[in-house]
Amino acid sequence: GIIFPSSEIYNGYAGFFDYGPLGAELKKNLKDAWWKYFVTQREDVVGLDSSIIHNPTTWKSSGHLDGFSDPMVDCKETKLRFRADQIFFSPILLEDDGNDAKPVGYVCVQEANDEDMVKAAKKQAKKILKEKDLKGSKIQAFLFREVVEATEEEMSLIPSPASGKPTLTMPRDFNLMFETRVGATVDTDNVAYLRPETAQGIFINFKNVLGSSRQKIPFGIAQMGKAFRNEITPRNFIFRSREFEQMEVEYFIPPGDDVWPEFHKQWIDSSKSFLLDVVGLREDLMGWDIHQGDKLAHYAQACTD
Repeated sequence: GIIFPSSEIYNGYAGFFDYGPLGAELKKNLKDAWWKYFVTQREDVVGLDSSIIHNPTTWKSSGHLDGFSDPMVDCKETKLRFRADQIFFSPILLEDDGNDAKPVGYVCVQEANDEDMVKAAKKQAKKILKEKDLKGSKIQAFLFREVVEATEEEMSLIPSPASGKPTLTMPRDFNLMFETRVGATVDTDNVAYLRPETAQGIFINFKNVLGSSRQKIPFGIAQMGKAFRNEITPRNFIFRSREFEQMEVEYFIPPGDDVWPEFHKQWIDSSKSFLLDVVGLREDLMGWDIHQGDKLAHYAQACTD
């Protein structure tokens, strides 16, 4: 009674889930605990509950209309769609050819742990070598790259994970926002979007909150609520779904490169304390992923998951 596939009696709907009696109570308890810890018990954080649909200009100004997308490829034979950054290809190189080896074919596998990807690639390579009368030949280690990095020539040779043949289109961008219409007519003038995140509702209400709450920087605005992302391939159970709930604090601090590190550390410590002391997670099950280099968002000084 924790969670069910949405619309299960009609064969479900990929990327959507319904929380049952136990799941609804569990989720409510978690949200209540989060709100109490990060909002009610703090003098420097206030709450907000913004609408799910904003003026479309919001998403133009934030860059979501132009940049909130994932690269995708289609299989022309099966009509299945894949995220191009979640499928990997590698040339099949014969071990005896050394550094001068030229590909005798390509393998293409979906993202997984290293062991499973290599296992799937070996199975494909074995079949290709047999077709080319190279059965039993030893091959070099796979050199996996994301399909988004493939050239047009390579794409014409890379097999689709669905058909096993080179039937993939070139990668192209796919906007992740759900479109809807506001008003009685259906035309381009009344297009709107379901919010893909809760942060923009906080940003567009910053002045309203600042003027009505008598807060001064540094202070935070907290919000929890639904967000929607039209994932190309929803997967990993509720970890990549199309409708989900976010709990978020945007904390505003004074400018200056010497200011943010201390606040960043404070929020890491507060988040850790909430997960360990309030939720009750075991510390040995937790880890810290520090984003660096190209993993860091263009607007961020630092990020830790």
